[in-house]
Amino acid sequence: MRKKVRYVLATLTMFLLATVLTACSSLTSPYNPHKKLGPQINYTITGIDAGAGIMASTQNALKEYPLAQNKWQLQTSSTAAMTSTLAKAIKFKQPIVVTGWQPHWMFKKFPLKFLKDPKNVYGSSEEIHTIARKGLAKDNPGAYKILKQFKWNPAEMSDVMLQTNAGVDPKVAADNFIKKNPKLYAEWTKGAPRGNGKPVKLTYVAWDSEIASTNVMAEVLNKMGYKATIQALEMQPMWASIATNAADASLSAWLPNTAGLYMKQYKDKIEDVGPNLYGAKVGLAVPKYMKNINTIEDLVNK
Repeated sequence: MRKKVRYVLATLTMFLLATVLTACSSLTSPYNPHKKLGPQINYTITGIDAGAGIMASTQNALKEYPLAQNKWQLQTSSTAAMTSTLAKAIKFKQPIVVTGWQPHWMFKKFPLKFLKDPKNVYGSSEEIHTIARKGLAKDNPGAYKILKQFKWNPAEMSDVMLQTNAGVDPKVAADNFIKKNPKLYAEWTKGAPRGNGKPVKLTYVAWDSEIASTNVMAEVLNKMGYKATIQALEMQPMWASIATNAADASLSAWLPNTAGLYMKQYKDKIEDVGPNLYGAKVGLAVPKYMKNINTIEDLVNK
């Protein structure tokens, strides 16, 4: 009964968030390039969870460009509510500005573009790193070897994300991907011994990209005879779980910008296993039909 109540409350919360964001994202339909953008969307950038690194960067962007001085604000929501609002805006060709990151399925599903960031507030392209607890390489060398050899690209990750967005269970989507990509599986597991039931606990931030990578890794480990478990946490507790040996590894470390603060805080208590994906990017994004909005500065000037 309690689970049912929690589910209903969570669903209602997401619905209300999406409703509020839809109201904020566009006051007119469709987008009018001959009018100032700000009034059309109530000077609102549609964001995600308050604790996400991209939200802190966007708060900096509000000051640096300067957007805040020109009435602009950042709306906190959730990834699900943001993408729902984005889908509705695009359906009716309404104006919208969102916090965006790649890899993410929204860049495959929707015609989006990143706004240029001449002041480099969001930094250059990022890498997603695997981090592990101290001593994992010695305690469980087989699992460590697989974690170290795990590398894929944004298109491959997006394949899994698109499946889960379409309603496929993340575990099933991961298994589908592995079956479709036997060469990758062979590369990831090359030279690694069978697990013989050794446990491996993975923690992750519940973003679509990390849901994809963590479930794929868990399935790879299970197929190799390890007993993988996964747990979703907020970003700071995820890093703390590795630093305190409460978990073995995570594939969720966006560096050097998004999780840079936590790397600085925990660098002596964790091991940076290395990048598992190159070419990640964060910033502000708009639909491509907003042709005259191409830089963050355009939010103020056009």
